[in-house]
Amino acid sequence: MISGNMKRAVLRIVFCFVIASVGLAQPQAKHRATSPAPPVVKDAAFHSAALNREMRYRIYLPHNYAAATRRYPVMYLLHGLFGSYENWDTLTNLASYASGMDWVIVMPDAGDSWYTNSATVPPDKFEDYVAKDLMTEIDEKYRTIRDRHARAIAGLSMGGYAAMKLAIRYPESFAFAGSLSGALDAARDLDARLPEFAPKLKEVFGGFGNPARANNDIFVLLPKGKPSGLPYLYLACGTDDRFLSVNREFVATLSERHVRYEYHETPGDHDWSYWDREIRPLLRAMENQLSPRSH
Repeated sequence: MISGNMKRAVLRIVFCFVIASVGLAQPQAKHRATSPAPPVVKDAAFHSAALNREMRYRIYLPHNYAAATRRYPVMYLLHGLFGSYENWDTLTNLASYASGMDWVIVMPDAGDSWYTNSATVPPDKFEDYVAKDLMTEIDEKYRTIRDRHARAIAGLSMGGYAAMKLAIRYPESFAFAGSLSGALDAARDLDARLPEFAPKLKEVFGGFGNPARANNDIFVLLPKGKPSGLPYLYLACGTDDRFLSVNREFVATLSERHVRYEYHETPGDHDWSYWDREIRPLLRAMENQLSPRSH
């Protein structure tokens, strides 16, 4: 016969065994997922032969760039009118969005140049500066994959126009081009539509009838290129944006020409809130379209 004390002792042993068994049966706690490491942010400057002056840029390098030996794809990200090379970094969460991306992202300074060789100020060869000098600087100074299939260009407003123009004019240099709120009629009649932009636009493109107008009008340049040879084009514009109608017009032209593209209209205006939100899907589209090889 088991006494009450013995019963209680046996129950304690059984209870402890059950608790221990339950504890052993529990899955081991998983390690908390760590956030992707942010890029390394640097400012640099170089002498542009086209402009004969020193030009600045901000650059994101993958967090492990210094410890690695591999080469990386490059994205050139252009600022808008009245902006600077710091804008994308300081006015959006781009560094957070680029965390974990194995891309070099270059943000050059270009003033209010429309990234164009000026029709009235010969020393201001801003297209040559970006399309030739800057790309040479980046390829020579950093471990980049020197191949169009590992190179993208994108921008907002003035930079969106420039990204489309440079992609169409230099299809051998880029495999992806993106425009957010692109001022796509810059060389056509934007100064007539928005007179506040007229002084700089006339300085860059000359007056109406100047050959520089047609030479920099993406609606004129597009039909000259072979659709299959053009980069993949990504465009987005807010439904309250002043450039909505010209973006729709350009997209219709892309469709008629059977150019590979995607276009997104979402609520938003011509402001940093919209660009901060829309740069993320643009980055995803760029990564999906480009699968660069390490060399």
